[in-house]
Amino acid sequence: MKSVTRSLRVLEAVAQHQPVTVGELTKIFGLPKSTLQRTLVTLAEAGWLRANRRDTTRWEIGARVLAVRPAALQGSSLFAAAREPMVRLRDALNETIHLSVPDALHGIVVVDRVDCDHPVRTFHAIGDISPLHATATGHAVLAHLPKSEVDELTAGELEGYGDETITDPVELRAELHRVRDRGYAVNHNQFRPGVCAIAAPVLDEDGTPLATIAVSMPDSRFDPERLAELGRLVTHAAAEITARHLG
Repeated sequence: MKSVTRSLRVLEAVAQHQPVTVGELTKIFGLPKSTLQRTLVTLAEAGWLRANRRDTTRWEIGARVLAVRPAALQGSSLFAAAREPMVRLRDALNETIHLSVPDALHGIVVVDRVDCDHPVRTFHAIGDISPLHATATGHAVLAHLPKSEVDELTAGELEGYGDETITDPVELRAELHRVRDRGYAVNHNQFRPGVCAIAAPVLDEDGTPLATIAVSMPDSRFDPERLAELGRLVTHAAAEITARHLG
């Protein structure tokens, strides 16, 4: 139990001081660097922590924390900034709206949802984790990451979830280029059969994707002729969330 208690205290310290180095944590706890490094690696392997994207010697909270306790987001500027635009987008389209955050390159986590009133609707539970390469939310994130991170993702095998999943790295890069150009990503049966989505990124000051907002619907209600309209509404909502969050 001592190791569990230590892990929880390290997790709390990282949350308070992030992004934080092992050396800084050593000063806080007075423990050997090797002990803290093992704890950090264990928490990272479980998805609770991750290395900071800009400085991999520093540690920060992983998105899996949000999956366990998304209600904690309610006090954050991101959650507060997103809620009203999500509701308005749901009211305009009467389809399910999701707010998701990336967990480094491991996937993307649903942290909030506004449901529609259709008897037949798509459903992603809060905390659901989806692959970046096979979803609209993932593509919206990948399109705004540095080339090196996309290369890292595509260096391994990309799992196919159906005939529409993009598993070829060259094809995926071409699709990400299209996402950047038009401002939104489209998933037409790429991950879950019969489920479609349009997503746009919420960006920070330097263009790094913090989150995505997506409209999700059954394939039976996906109308390709409305794609431009849906994309415009979703990107507008994402831009509003970005402005609210940064403002």
